[in-house]
Amino acid sequence: MIGKRSPIKNDTVNVAGETAGPRHVAIIMDGNGRWAQKKGKLRTFGHRAGVESVRAVVRFARKAGIESLTLFAFSSENWKRPEEEVSVLMDLFNLVLNNEAKRLNKNGVRLKVIGDLDAFDTKLVEKIRKAEAMTADNDALVLNIAANYGGRWDIVNAAKSLADEVSQGKLSVDNIDEATFNQFTSTAALPELDLLIRTGGEHRISNFLLWQCAYAELFFTDVLWPDFNEDVFQQAVDDYNVRQRRFGLTGEQVASAGN
Repeated sequence: MIGKRSPIKNDTVNVAGETAGPRHVAIIMDGNGRWAQKKGKLRTFGHRAGVESVRAVVRFARKAGIESLTLFAFSSENWKRPEEEVSVLMDLFNLVLNNEAKRLNKNGVRLKVIGDLDAFDTKLVEKIRKAEAMTADNDALVLNIAANYGGRWDIVNAAKSLADEVSQGKLSVDNIDEATFNQFTSTAALPELDLLIRTGGEHRISNFLLWQCAYAELFFTDVLWPDFNEDVFQQAVDDYNVRQRRFGLTGEQVASAGN
């Protein structure tokens, strides 16, 4: 179990020459349907099985000292899937909120849901807000669930908010820079994204955290989401921890900064 492992080795080198493990990790949870089909089951069976993997990554993140974990649960494009599958996903979201919110609160996890919630049922939105309020003061881990989320939507939404600030005279166009823009994204209060993991064997980011991925390290695994566990998460973190993050500099510049 993760609790019996030695502490994570933080060998990642940043531009200041310091070593640090990932503070913010995001995961594209892919492969539920294929996992179920391999077992001769309906795709929805895989979505239900994937809930245990969510529990596993939350446990790992807390014990590993990760500050923020962002999970891609439902994209803005997923509405195009078969109606039955979408219905099951909504029911599962409701069930998880009912069953897991108290567990998260007990373990010091703060829950945030990011995305365009206008498309969801009013009762579901009420449950989301209630769970967020219940866990608002927790600081062991911030768990962000991206639901009806798209990276382009996030960027456009931030641009609209900035335009509104300018039109009201609260902000000058000349004062808009990357840091200002970031303040209007869905992840504004979180650390910069360090590591993006995608399960299921696909090598793309599927409109997820486009703004935030600018300098994130990417890790792809063939493991389907219901089989993703603490050991595979450890492999991703270990891989991250031996990379040199250069942020546009040369390896020599990063090395000299650490001397």
